[in-house]
Amino acid sequence: MAKHNSHITLCATSDLVTDQRMMRICQALHDADFEVELIGRILPNSLPLVPQSYKQTRLSCFFHKGKFFYVEYAIRLFIKLLYQKTNVVNAVDLDTIAPVWIAARLRGRACTYDAHEYFTEVPEVVHRRFTKFVWERIATFFIPRMDACYTVGAALANVFSTRYGVPFATVRNMATFKNVKKSSLSANIEIPRIILYQGVLNVGRGLEASIAAMQHTQNAELWIAGDGDIRDSLQAQVVAMQLQDCVKFLGKLRPDALQALTQKASLGLNLLENLGLSYYYSLANKTFDYIQAGVPAIHAQFPEYQVLNQQYNIGILLAELQPKPLANAINQLLNDDELYNTLQQNCFAAAQVLSWDNEKEVLISIYKKIFLNINPSVTRLDFD
Repeated sequence: MAKHNSHITLCATSDLVTDQRMMRICQALHDADFEVELIGRILPNSLPLVPQSYKQTRLSCFFHKGKFFYVEYAIRLFIKLLYQKTNVVNAVDLDTIAPVWIAARLRGRACTYDAHEYFTEVPEVVHRRFTKFVWERIATFFIPRMDACYTVGAALANVFSTRYGVPFATVRNMATFKNVKKSSLSANIEIPRIILYQGVLNVGRGLEASIAAMQHTQNAELWIAGDGDIRDSLQAQVVAMQLQDCVKFLGKLRPDALQALTQKASLGLNLLENLGLSYYYSLANKTFDYIQAGVPAIHAQFPEYQVLNQQYNIGILLAELQPKPLANAINQLLNDDELYNTLQQNCFAAAQVLSWDNEKEVLISIYKKIFLNINPSVTRLDFD
């Protein structure tokens, strides 16, 4: 298929630099012979963009959070899309869906929706009645009117399909197959061992309990890779508990640096709290990053992780997010060589199946179908 007749514009509110899902999606679509542009925003602390094979555009806003940001960004994005030469426009999450749908319909373009989370059930929204009401009205109006919808996990796909009356495909946020060769824990003489958290430092990520758990572990360090709203309070907690020697804050890392760091880890943490249905039905990308790096992990005992662990047995599920039970799980993994080695070998086996190399075919098929529907001159042979 000729790229000049198959342009897709994807619209997010991230600064693009560390948005691994969008990087994978855009690269996969580009490799499938679509012409791709990814639109995001630039923040005061944003790192420079890394050149990619697809086009990247970052919009500059005066406001960076709150309702004024959402309104300003929606207006700027709408104006950008109104003059955009494209065939399909993709809204990434609910905060871009209104300008995407309106601009696409005014220009006679197809539009798709990619739900990275259950937006009206995130901790920042779920207990704010008016804010939640507004976002729910937006979701109820726009989602059923999209040409195709997909999300990050089967559980959320079922919830969204039931709630909005339209089918949702599942495109999980998997890492590319790495074929990592890594020694087992028993053969690893590196001390202290690295316990890794990667992701945003926000409320409900289990970080406070993870730090407190380090009071009950030995020969281990907690490395926290990421940045966010509660970084200062977490650093204050470390000082108050006198854990400066065993807790390190690494800041926001580029994807390649984060991948290299993950492969050094002995254990991963993925401990969302049940502060809303978005977290409860989550299937975080770090889950698959740990698997690809051969790193057993401790996960919250939520539906997606229960299914995953039943199928592949790649970690421990924690029912109670408290420092002592978490420390017990950490110590069990780091001190039981047989258990650890079994879980690690299961990660290596699962990595061959749970990889973006396989998952991206679902994504590509969604957009091939859209182009077959919107362009009668395109035949299935053009995609072969």
